Amino acid sequence: MTGFTYFARLPELLCTTRRTALPLAAVGALLSGGGVSAPLAAQAHTYARTGPNDMSLCASGKGPAVQIAVSGIKSSTGHLFVRTYPANKNDWLKSKRYIMKVEATPNEGGVSVCVPLPAAGDYAIAIQHDINGNRKTDFSTDGAGMSNNPTISKFLGIPRPPALEKVRFTAGAGVTRMAIAIKYL
Repeated sequence: MTGFTYFARLPELLCTTRRTALPLAAVGALLSGGGVSAPLAAQAHTYARTGPNDMSLCASGKGPAVQIAVSGIKSSTGHLFVRTYPANKNDWLKSKRYIMKVEATPNEGGVSVCVPLPAAGDYAIAIQHDINGNRKTDFSTDGAGMSNNPTISKFLGIPRPPALEKVRFTAGAGVTRMAIAIKYL
């Protein structure tokens, strides 16, 4: 019956682990470079991260990242939000389930956007042109586009999002390039 004593001591072992894990993690972070925040690649599937449109992250030899040529922008007003989701149905277009949101300044016609990624893998991108700048989705005025440029259908005048399979793409370890056209309903 000595095999069962381990399970009886499990709460005690967990308490000991909790007391030592945090100091050990802090020492490890300090020894690895002095900071406590891990690089984006080490934080796979951390949700609701935001960042600026830093085109240097899409320079030659950088990555993983996606460089997007956004076209079809009808106005330089408002905000352009580029959200990258992990390619799974539980996250696609769900509130705060994106892994990176980049806000860019819209330019009439088009703009380039660089989105850093946590790792190579499968993703889906949705872009919103919040034309009036109210940081809300206004179906009657805002524009939208998605990776692979799928058709966005409507039901009773309300846009219906395409299935994940239509917007899924694979990003490599370097910089993946794509073009997304914004459409206004």
